[in-house]
Amino acid sequence: MTGAVFLAGPALMAGYGVVRLVGRAVGDYGPGGWWSVAHLLFLAGVLVFVRVFLDLRKAAAVRGGRRVAVEAAAWAGLVGATAVAVQAVIDLLVGFVAADEQAMSDMFGRVQDVPGVMPLVYTVVPMLFWVGLLGLVTLLAVFRRDLVRAWAPVAVLAGTVLMAMSLDLLPVGALCIGSALFPVRRGLPG
Repeated sequence: MTGAVFLAGPALMAGYGVVRLVGRAVGDYGPGGWWSVAHLLFLAGVLVFVRVFLDLRKAAAVRGGRRVAVEAAAWAGLVGATAVAVQAVIDLLVGFVAADEQAMSDMFGRVQDVPGVMPLVYTVVPMLFWVGLLGLVTLLAVFRRDLVRAWAPVAVLAGTVLMAMSLDLLPVGALCIGSALFPVRRGLPG
């Protein structure tokens, strides 16, 4: 199972992006099936990435200052993953409860108007997911060249930037991240 998470996390994120695009293409991406399936894939992907962070942290096998850097990156990623998971759960709940897109918009507005919700769940803290992932991959590309390829941080950065530019680029961004993580699975036990 250990190696599978390095494929499953990006694949689930890509699935979220594809389902989102299809739902939008058929004009039915709001409350309902496309929204729910997309966000379930998104939530599953985030939860799988928790294991990715933990496995990368363990694989680092370094001590001293290097260990501190790896721990900081891993914890940043885990804190960010928590925020992203909360965001996905909110999105799912709003999608289940809302009758139409206007009702969704109103509900999101009420949730996001709660003091602290925007930075904690939507803007600042979720960025730690991507910072932590990039940090871990970069550190392992330096400390564990046998495990993480030198180009992997560039692929993770490219994937992150693509997804930040537009949610329509989620499948391509996930493919970039998957290409960075794919070789890692072969170097891990189990």
